[in-house]
Amino acid sequence: MSAQTRGRRAVTRTVEYTLLVVFGIIFFAPIYYLVVGSLRPGDKVLAGLSGFLPTELTFDNYLGVFARFSNPTTGYLWQFIAVSVVVTVAVVAGGLLVNSLAAYALARLRWRGREAVLMIITLLTIIPFEAVALPLFYMLVGSRNTVYVQALPFIASAFSIFLFYTFFLDTPAEIEEAARIDGAGPWRTFFQIVVPMNRPAFATVAILTFLAQWGSYLWPVLMVTDTSVRPLPLELSVFQTAQPPEWGHVLAFGVIFILPVLVVFLVFQRWFVASVASSAVKG
Repeated sequence: MSAQTRGRRAVTRTVEYTLLVVFGIIFFAPIYYLVVGSLRPGDKVLAGLSGFLPTELTFDNYLGVFARFSNPTTGYLWQFIAVSVVVTVAVVAGGLLVNSLAAYALARLRWRGREAVLMIITLLTIIPFEAVALPLFYMLVGSRNTVYVQALPFIASAFSIFLFYTFFLDTPAEIEEAARIDGAGPWRTFFQIVVPMNRPAFATVAILTFLAQWGSYLWPVLMVTDTSVRPLPLELSVFQTAQPPEWGHVLAFGVIFILPVLVVFLVFQRWFVASVASSAVKG
């Protein structure tokens, strides 16, 4: 390799790493500002660039958030978190089971109407939830102010089915046939062969479903008025009525809101990255 080529590669690598660092700072800065701001006094939160300085740190904003939601009228913060966790876990767990089984049936079984069902699922992936929110509301209006109505419409997902379907198509069918020859039934084949081989797909669907459900706002607004079954996102609206706005409390609430998202991503990131990498290889 000539010196000129090595020099050109060194310059290219330097530019690439510089751009990565710059974009990393741009994406990390708002998160850093959120965390630092949640630990500063309310009158020092929105202080321009000085808001990045970690000075006068205190947990008073977090204590203020818990104090604000501490009676039956406003509801309790721990209750909102519990409702969001129950609903999100139900949607993620139920969705992984239902959608993966539906996708496996589309990818492996041959039955009349399969192509039509696949086409319908593909079309449903482009329909936004807002388009069907009102019909769903009138269908389930009798179940308002319940926990299960917040989860039930989102367990089956056309996008998740389609994502699983694309992964199952690339799973070697010969391995499943060998398992059947060894005496494994369809359920055992699915759970002991197909699921372990497609962990990146399950991790990807779990993360995307969690993100969508944890931050769900429109459906709870339509279906929930009782504070005892309100999910966490609805409580953001409480801070809009405070005059003057207490920005320290808002940022502290934001940190509480995103912590579960970070935990879920850290748990599943290895398989999520593997899923993205395998998709890039396929492309």
